[in-house]
Amino acid sequence: MTIPKPSTSPEPSPESLTFAVLGVNSALCSVLPAALKHPTRVQQLAIPAILAGRDVLALSQTGSGKTLAFGLPLLQTVYQQLQQLAGAKPVSSLASNAQALVLVPTRELAQQVTMALQALASQLSPVPLKIQLLCGGIAQEEQLAELAAKPQLVVATPGRLLDLCTQSHISLDSIKYLVLDEADRLLEMGFWPDVQKLMAMIPKRKQTLLFSATLPEALDSLAGKLLTNNPQRVEASTRNAVAAEIEERLYLVNKGSKAQALIALLKQYRWPQVLVFISARDDADAIAKRLLKAGINAAALHGEKDQTVRSQTLADFKAHRIQVVVATDLMARGIHVDALPVVINLDLPSSAPVYVHRIGRTARAGANGLAISLVCHGEMLSLTAIRNLTARELPLASLADFPVTDKPSERAREDGTENKVAPKRPPRDKQANRRSLNKHSIKAFKGKR
Repeated sequence: MTIPKPSTSPEPSPESLTFAVLGVNSALCSVLPAALKHPTRVQQLAIPAILAGRDVLALSQTGSGKTLAFGLPLLQTVYQQLQQLAGAKPVSSLASNAQALVLVPTRELAQQVTMALQALASQLSPVPLKIQLLCGGIAQEEQLAELAAKPQLVVATPGRLLDLCTQSHISLDSIKYLVLDEADRLLEMGFWPDVQKLMAMIPKRKQTLLFSATLPEALDSLAGKLLTNNPQRVEASTRNAVAAEIEERLYLVNKGSKAQALIALLKQYRWPQVLVFISARDDADAIAKRLLKAGINAAALHGEKDQTVRSQTLADFKAHRIQVVVATDLMARGIHVDALPVVINLDLPSSAPVYVHRIGRTARAGANGLAISLVCHGEMLSLTAIRNLTARELPLASLADFPVTDKPSERAREDGTENKVAPKRPPRDKQANRRSLNKHSIKAFKGKR
């Protein structure tokens, strides 16, 4: 189904809008943090549509308030239904199967979304609204004990939820509201098979909400098939846009000089908090060790770490007990660190949308931030893809004390375009192949004796 394009109506003045004007009830408005005086653009557009019962596809920049954009109407709808039940039953007997499900791609994001929603739900009275976190890394027995309390809202990663459903520990028969947070990631092949299996367990009559900062055009049709109930498309910013508050600096350096350049930058500027992104888990550990040897308080964070270690590392980073976290793209989506000043890409991601998510860890909620990328010649094709996606020039500058001596690769020219001429194989490789052929032919000859 084709989702109607958003209207081009002028943006209302933020001062003229409140959450109450959008339809958020007094119970929820009363428990909102004092700092949340006016809704963000995505909240202004999405909340009324969700409260009206429409399916929604919402695209908005990182750090723009998407969690509350779906979280507030979700909490309100479920809470109102609980209140109606409370009129006929004692509060203690209101246990029922979960009505709302929020799916997210990572454990860290699942924990963050749960905490954000629980902070509001815990203050609602007199009817208790229970929220359950279901993700890997937490003992299943512990989660089963909590499920016995019959939560009304579940936040989960697909793998753990599918395991529990398969074992009949939880039923999705009562789900009326489904949210795919970081929807583009959940629609990709890594998660999509599990998501499909879960959706087959959910009633067809439900409200579906898709939220993301990026959405490749290739996934548009798939997203459209999921939204069937008078869907509305909400674009609070240009598709795949980078927040204007992020200053981007890109430096061309030798591939072998990146670690030294990182250490030099950290020692020169002494930022209180820095999130460094790198693609490989082993490299994250190695870089963290090099930083520690250089006297920089650092830790690595990736999917092979025990969940207790992952949670503690993130908590220590947020509490300023760790200055630098070297992370894989586990940290690229949705994770919020208050006023994080700097993100550094030690390498460029192979997927251009991941770049948008990575640097979106800074300059959140209207704050300013700095995103630095250390780029080598071999990453020119990735840089071109990022430039095309974001429609930004992203010029490369030189970094003091780190002259570039590497030569452009055969596959990519200086301007990032691909060289279609096949590179010549080095002579030593030909010699190695001849030696291998000689070995094979000798073996074959001996086998015939």
